[in-house]
Amino acid sequence: MRILTCLLPTLFLALSGCGVVYHSSKVPASSPDGLLTVVDMTAASVVEANASPYVPKALPAIFFQTGGTGSGLRGAGAVPDAVLDPRQKPGALATRLPPAPAPAPYTIGVGDVVLLATPQVGSTVEQLTGLLAAQNSRQGYTVQDDGAIAIPNVGRVQISGLTLEEAEAELFQRLVENQIDPSFSLEIAEFNSKKVSVGGAVSAPGVTPISLTPLYLDAALAEAGGITVEDMDYASVRIYRDGTLYQVPLTELYSNNDLPKIPLVDGDSVFVDTAYDLDLARAYFSEQIQLAQFKQSSRIAALDELNAEVALRRGELAEARANYETLLELEAVERDYAYLTGEVTEQSRYPLPFGNTASLADALFSTGGIRSSTGNVKQVYVIRGSDVPGDATVTAWRLDAANATNLLLATRFEMRPNDIIFVAEQPVTKWNRVIQQITPSLITSAAAAASD
Repeated sequence: MRILTCLLPTLFLALSGCGVVYHSSKVPASSPDGLLTVVDMTAASVVEANASPYVPKALPAIFFQTGGTGSGLRGAGAVPDAVLDPRQKPGALATRLPPAPAPAPYTIGVGDVVLLATPQVGSTVEQLTGLLAAQNSRQGYTVQDDGAIAIPNVGRVQISGLTLEEAEAELFQRLVENQIDPSFSLEIAEFNSKKVSVGGAVSAPGVTPISLTPLYLDAALAEAGGITVEDMDYASVRIYRDGTLYQVPLTELYSNNDLPKIPLVDGDSVFVDTAYDLDLARAYFSEQIQLAQFKQSSRIAALDELNAEVALRRGELAEARANYETLLELEAVERDYAYLTGEVTEQSRYPLPFGNTASLADALFSTGGIRSSTGNVKQVYVIRGSDVPGDATVTAWRLDAANATNLLLATRFEMRPNDIIFVAEQPVTKWNRVIQQITPSLITSAAAAASD
């Protein structure tokens, strides 16, 4: 043992002279040839480093496309005109009145447009934000096919089938739940859900909506421009409701003060003609129903075709995206990288994101960060070469992370392709590694000396 103790200094000096002692990577403070510049990472130097031009790689267009809505609905084309055969006028017409509907308040339906009015005083302007903005521009909310309206900051509110009072209560509850001032009034701006069709011998055949006030027969006929038959003695008004046909002779309609006030309900069809055969009028309405069913079935077929087309497009996009992701995995797509070396948890390359820039903190901490046991947090470098071809100058930005507040600079320092992130080792780490390398040689040399 005394011999081994005596030989240790001699062997250490001999190993040092032979160049066996451990060497580690480092960033020199300066370069004799002037090609290296070391810059402390500060707020100003970060701005300077970020000023270098860089356009991130972009994802292909397939990642921004959607299945779309297809090429549009296919209609059924032109439908045949209604056919009415002329008939002989009978001597008299029977009066068949529809039953009076039970009084009921108006219920909101699909297609109606409701308007929310809110006070424009105090702090309500700030509190109701999007809701008040819509009111200020006098924009209403259309009840969608699912029976709901979409209100900003509140969401979808189901109001179809509700009366105005019930809808106000529902809206009040939803506004309170979302902590919004529930000061508002509700009104219906457009009535589109309940309609009565008027046709035949009138000036302007069409569809008349039912509003808050009941729609009576005389008002519906007036809305259609009035009756245009020349011989009112042989004309009648037909009302088709729920599969039953009713009729009112025009002579009775205008001689009986109560008849013009016949209330109409949603779905009623009113037809004015001079054909008195009840079967003929029934045939007309049956034909209208068949035409409506034909249009509906054509629309369903078109929707099915559209859904199939959209599904094919989405499948094509999904396949194209999957193929691109496979190319990325096989490294068949050009990609920008930064590289991590030195005393980091994992020496690796960091792929720079598509369509965005990455910071030093992103690259450093996404791979595990600095080795706390061996890394020198005072010497964290980003080494970057010149973008000019043939220019061998190198700039090394040094981050002193011993002051934890400087890590904010790492979140602002933008990475560029081929940047090298280098973390130096602690002095004690270097000494420990030197000892680990020379100790086996010392033991071997000492054992040989002892055997001699």
